[in-house]
Amino acid sequence: MSDFSAFFNRLHKNARHWGKWARRQSVTCYRVYDRDVPEFPLAVDIYHDHAHLQEFDTGWKMLDDEYALWVAAARQHAAEALDLPLQHITYKLRARQRGESQYEKTGAAGDDFNVEEGGHRFIVNLDAYLDTGLFLDHRITRRMVQERAAGKRFLNLFAYTGSFTVYAAAGGASESVTVDMSNTYQDWSKRNFALNHMDLARHQLVRADVFTYLDHAVSVGKKFDLIVMDPPSFSNSKKMQGVLDVQRDHPRLINACLQLLAPGGELFFSTNLRSFKLEAAELKSGKVQDISARTIPEDFRNKKIHYCWLITA
Repeated sequence: MSDFSAFFNRLHKNARHWGKWARRQSVTCYRVYDRDVPEFPLAVDIYHDHAHLQEFDTGWKMLDDEYALWVAAARQHAAEALDLPLQHITYKLRARQRGESQYEKTGAAGDDFNVEEGGHRFIVNLDAYLDTGLFLDHRITRRMVQERAAGKRFLNLFAYTGSFTVYAAAGGASESVTVDMSNTYQDWSKRNFALNHMDLARHQLVRADVFTYLDHAVSVGKKFDLIVMDPPSFSNSKKMQGVLDVQRDHPRLINACLQLLAPGGELFFSTNLRSFKLEAAELKSGKVQDISARTIPEDFRNKKIHYCWLITA
């Protein structure tokens, strides 16, 4: 069994530091540990009074019984370092994500609970799915969308649980369309909208493959003033036209969005693919700004958690 003292000490120290920071920022969901000690390749996120531990697959091999003991010890030490009940510590192995893995159930039911961010409320579930319902690394990006949304027609593509739309509506968006192909996440978005008292007559949910939606929207001449697009790195879902590869397909996706933008409209495009290279030469006319450094929150500052561009029509 590993000596967990280095993990405990670092997590306890980090939790004190980031807890003070979070209180100053009025943030209740934030990262406190990200593979700080190489022998413990975990990311630890706080969601109000719960903690979400993700183990990154390093290829290390353990016997099943030994691994079960290691996981149990990691949970116990995290609970003690964070001063949380053991039952509030969720543990997941995050293998390389392929296809629809983010949509797959983990086999645990888990409980939904509400958290607050930026004055808004969101439903999270730390157990039932690989992802929790709220991507913490886009906290600043969501705020930037809210600041731009007043009077705008907003489009949210690959919308997951609709958090960007909640921010846009709070910022005064005149209408919105939220597109995702998952029934699970469209229902989750609808519950987030209700939780934030959004008018569903003005904020439309569309279950569709994004490629199909974009083709149709361009063909009928739809226009938007503000678009957010945060695709998965890869998807081979049977619900899609084909296989999505964000490196290969991003020029097509971005160019379709540019056709939908009204003059002066803006597109936020982001990806978590570490090896991603933006093919700017393949994009249609538009001003492209790399705003990644501005959108990565302080609690993620030591990791290249995502890339983000602001593209103006």
